[in-house]
Amino acid sequence: MSRVVCFGELLLRFTAPGRELLMQSPRLDVHVGGAEANVAVGLARLGHHCDMVSRVPDNPLGEAATGHLQRFGVGTDCVSTGTGRMGLYFLSPGAGLRSSAIVYDRDGSSFALAEAGDFDWSRTLDGASFLHLSGITPALGMRSAAAALAAVEAAQDKGVKISFDGNYRAQLWNRWRSEPRAILTELITRADILFGNHRDISLLLGREFGGEGEERRREAALAAFEAFPKLQAIASTARHLDDADRHRVAARIDTRDAAFATDEILVSGIVDRIGSGDAFAAGVLHGLIAGHEMETTVRYGLALACLKHSLPGDASLFGQDDIDAFLAGELDVRR
Repeated sequence: MSRVVCFGELLLRFTAPGRELLMQSPRLDVHVGGAEANVAVGLARLGHHCDMVSRVPDNPLGEAATGHLQRFGVGTDCVSTGTGRMGLYFLSPGAGLRSSAIVYDRDGSSFALAEAGDFDWSRTLDGASFLHLSGITPALGMRSAAAALAAVEAAQDKGVKISFDGNYRAQLWNRWRSEPRAILTELITRADILFGNHRDISLLLGREFGGEGEERRREAALAAFEAFPKLQAIASTARHLDDADRHRVAARIDTRDAAFATDEILVSGIVDRIGSGDAFAAGVLHGLIAGHEMETTVRYGLALACLKHSLPGDASLFGQDDIDAFLAGELDVRR
């Protein structure tokens, strides 16, 4: 299997228990998270060699986050320690017709305070096939944006393929005098694979796309391929919400020459939807690295995304057998 390097912030997630609002009762459940770390864990569980690049505080919180990655087989030699604190976020899970809500508490984190020069990309990317990162990192501030740019420049120089998840987070970008369109464009110009839909492409290109559904998505994809000559594939999901417990999810991959779309799947009895997009990214990268056809690859991504809804926490912990069982429609006990 190929070696994948993931770059981003490790976080602790504090979740209101059950379906409560935050601080409705004086207790919170804790999980380790972070978009890129979730992808690393998901890929490691599928048998890939993954290394995480990040920075955490030198305290029990940072140790717990690093230990979480190690537990699931992710390499942490490139997770350093530095001044600052642990990045946090707080989740109030949705219920019925009430949506989930997130509060970020990431100012002054060790990762956000890191400079671009704090990461040795020449050494870290040796032997890597993919670098995966997302739009969350540059949204944290100028330091993190510069670090993300340094990462993709180093990867491009070394011939390492770049996988980029748009992951637009308005709450983070709006905290500072940011220019998300300019910053994200500079990063995606170097990407080989983009995880994002027509809304992400509209943000990047400063234009809207007409039509409905598949037609609009294809129009947006073709516009992105024209704007970003290095880009080879765009993977996305579409989600329709009946209520907090019933979502209908589909997925697609667009290449320059074709599009491969799945049927919509009803996901009911949702336990935790957070991280399902990262599970999708892990499934797609898994299919691409294994050399599968695009149609199989997008089905892998959708399978892992749907399975993630059944699992508490941020990351997918499923293997190939779980994907195969899901695609075969096996719901009975596997004995």
